[in-house]
Parts: sequence; C-alpha cells; structure tokens
Amino acid sequence: MSQKKTLNTTLDYGVCTVSVAPIRLQPKDTSEMVTQILYGETCKVIGKRAKNWLKVECAWDGYIGWMDPKQLERIDEKDFESCNTNPSYTLEIAQPVIQDHINFQVLLGSSLPNFDGMTMKFLGQRCVYNGQVFNPKQSEVTPEILIKICKKYLHAPYLWGGRSPFGIDCSGLTQQIFKMIGYDIPRDASAQVGLGEIVDFVGEIQLGDLAFFENKEGRIHHVGIIMEDKRIMHAAGEVRIDFFDHFGIYKKSRRSYTHKLRIVKRILPAGFFIKPE
Repeated sequence: MSQKKTLNTTLDYGVCTVSVAPIRLQPKDTSEMVTQILYGETCKVIGKRAKNWLKVECAWDGYIGWMDPKQLERIDEKDFESCNTNPSYTLEIAQPVIQDHINFQVLLGSSLPNFDGMTMKFLGQRCVYNGQVFNPKQSEVTPEILIKICKKYLHAPYLWGGRSPFGIDCSGLTQQIFKMIGYDIPRDASAQVGLGEIVDFVGEIQLGDLAFFENKEGRIHHVGIIMEDKRIMHAAGEVRIDFFDHFGIYKKSRRSYTHKLRIVKRILPAGFFIKPE
C-alpha cells in the first residue's frame, strides 16, 4: 500500500488503510475495544494523547474512541467527503485489493470509495478489486439481497466491539447489515432501540425488523434481525439463526429460551422492498 504520512495535531480526518483496526475506550492497548473501523471507512480526529493515540469520531455513527494513528492515513476534507459520498461495500468474507502488484486483504462490509465495478482511485492510487460488491445507491435493495448480506455473517465468532466476519457482536452485526443496504444506525443496541416504529404483535413481524431483548434488570442488552419464516439472526457465541416468538429466542439444542423479548422495531420504511412502478 502507499506510504503513510505522519499524523499530527493538525489532522482533521483519517481513513482506515488496514483490514480492520480496534477503537478503544482509553488510549492504551490493554483498554476495552468498543468498536472497530474497517478498510475504507473514515473518521474525524478530535484529540490526541502523546504521539501514540488519536481520539476519533467515526463518520458513519458518531462513535468516539481511541485508536493507533499508524492504522490511519491522513486525508483532507475533500477526500473525506469523497470517501463517504458513494461507497460500495464488499460482499466477500476476505478478498484482496490489488495495488502496485501487492495483494491486500479486505473484509466483508469494507468500503470501496468511488468503485466503478473493477477499480477505484484510493488516496491517489489506482486499486483493483475483483470480488462481489453492493452499492445501495446504485442497485435495488431486495429481500434476496438483504438475506444474502445477512447470511454472509453466519458462524462469525462473537467478539465484543467487533464489526468484521472474524469477530462481531450483536449490535455490530445489525449495524453492519443496515449500513450495507444504505442505512446508518447507532452502534449500540440501547441506542438502536430508539429508532423506527413499534411492531405491536410478533405475528406482524417482517424481514429486516429488529428485535430487542432485556436482561434481568430490564435493560436492553441484545438485538437481532428478523429473517425468513419468522426466525432471527443474532450474535451469541457465533452468528446464528434461531427460533423466535413472543417470549424471545428459543435455542433448540438447549430446549430453552436464551433471551427475553422486550420489543420489536421496524426501521425500514413501509414498502421498502416494493419496487416502484
């Protein structure tokens, strides 16, 4: 990849140039990972701690944390806007971007700015990507597309703060799926539950609805996305599809309910999957 420029206190924007990078709660490597930034995603730099840590605000959800400046490339406001205007999203679990005859793996859900179907111009360099992509601004989002994107994440291991197919948490999963069909939603389940309209009866749920679950204290602590046949896909140990009803999530192998349902919300607008005439 291209040689990185040194980041300093004058940096206002950055773009991730590694496959995936952690964003931490505190400016130290041993701190909790609160989220991740994937290749091609951008952030605003809002602070600095010595020379080793930058405080960043993620462009797609406003999430704030600390990251290693060596995993960002300095960009100006023009490039920042360009990266966020019309990205395509990768549909391969892992597939290389080729630049200057060097293969660089990018992961499912990564952003390819200004992608024309084969190449993109990224940080002044021409890059080639031969994998499948989806651009919600250029292609119709159908039930089949949503299901395809969802099932790409099946069996991904659970990872607190994760957003990649090699480690993802429950709200990271729903956020990634919605991002890839053109909807930016918050990072955490406790914030996602504030979106959309309430679905009053489980019998009225539809593909793409989000179901939220509460812990013993009554706090929202889990979220999943409704799939076909009124089942639910969620990240619990791994990304899995389980039976779902008005009580919650039923795990067949345990013969018991694992999550207590609190509420179902519809974020996608009415007629989302109906192609206009």
